[in-house]
Amino acid sequence: MTLTERQALAESTLTKKLASMVNLLHSPKEALSLRANFLWTFVGNVVYAACQWGMLIIIAKLGDPEMVGQFALGLAVTAPIVLFANLQLRSVQATDSRHEYHFGEYLALRIVCLVLALLIIAGIALLTGYQLDAALAIVLLGVAKCCEALSDIFHGLLQQHERMDRIAISLCMKGLLSLVTLSLALILTHTLAWGIFGMAIVWAAMIIYDYRNGIVILRGNSQHYATGLLRHESLRMITRLVVLALPLGFVTLLISLNTNIPRYFIEHWLGARALGIFAAAAYVLVAGTTVVSALAQAASPRLARHFAAGDRQTFAQLLLKLSLVAVALATVGILAVFLFGAQLLSLLYGSDYADQNNVFLILMVAAGFSFQTWFLNAAMVAARCIREQVPLFILVIVTTLVASALLVPTHGLQGAAFVVLISTVLQVCGSIVILGRIFRHSTFMTSSEAA
Repeated sequence: MTLTERQALAESTLTKKLASMVNLLHSPKEALSLRANFLWTFVGNVVYAACQWGMLIIIAKLGDPEMVGQFALGLAVTAPIVLFANLQLRSVQATDSRHEYHFGEYLALRIVCLVLALLIIAGIALLTGYQLDAALAIVLLGVAKCCEALSDIFHGLLQQHERMDRIAISLCMKGLLSLVTLSLALILTHTLAWGIFGMAIVWAAMIIYDYRNGIVILRGNSQHYATGLLRHESLRMITRLVVLALPLGFVTLLISLNTNIPRYFIEHWLGARALGIFAAAAYVLVAGTTVVSALAQAASPRLARHFAAGDRQTFAQLLLKLSLVAVALATVGILAVFLFGAQLLSLLYGSDYADQNNVFLILMVAAGFSFQTWFLNAAMVAARCIREQVPLFILVIVTTLVASALLVPTHGLQGAAFVVLISTVLQVCGSIVILGRIFRHSTFMTSSEAA
């Protein structure tokens, strides 16, 4: 073979590979591998989390800790309501390996729940005595979160078909545009409300992009949606879906409340400025959560299939691998905060935040346990172990309430950090107990028998 022929062959091979990559990106029928889905999800979540973190840094740099506190308060008020309204439908949808429900049924239920959520958020903001700036931030964040939740139901469809690449692209676009819009609004107006308004406009516009991706998936998998988005028995199926997902909604509500209860106590006892400092320190931990959540989302359809097939060995092996990743990330994070925590806080936010290194370290230890909860929760949802989670999180939230009432007024931000640690340890222990019971009482087979 001559040199020219070898070059032509190499160019032809490269062209075929590039064409294959392009076709895979646009083809709705081909699921990606677990590794590819994790990489795409990791990239998307890293960019999105970095942009959200960037927004917090911009607010801290262009504003003050009190403005950061107003932003954190808005999130603390809106997040539990919107997350409850979500009913974790994305997780249910992604693990619906038998395609029991049509996409239109997930979408219809999500829209109804979000309308109710927005009305509740507006009522809380207007009727509970918040100052005008705080009330406006709460309402606008509620609108933005509802737009995000509507996109999320299309992401569930993409996740169900293991096309995390499309979700990642959406997250990257949304994160970057939100960061630019918020920054420009704060530079021009020095007002938090205008910044959040710009962010809400971006998130609303992204629904169009996610809708188009969802339609491509639906058309490419028409064997599961032959009767269209809705069918004559859709009302009955939506009712069944509510019964299935409502416990998950309560679980998500309890998880979110558990996260935000210490913040409510901080705002009440220590003020918006202290809340802003605590929220800024806690947000640094999002970096590790980004990796963990990406892997949990990518792995959840596989866990569901292993459980549905009765393959106990493979299910357990995958969960163990995920847990080891959480341990490694936690170890690296704790060492980094122990050695460089004060310098990192000062560099990111300013000197007002640098004195809270002890709080930062305690939160990092708590994050290590929190990483495990992502994987344990993914495993429980994959095993359709939903109702059993409600008593666990009621116990966790009661513990958090009692600990917050005792520790925040007496020990300030450090006490709040210990509250977070206590609740995450309890959640991990309870989740392990629930999964242990599932393994003892469910019918499994070895991986060789499953094959």
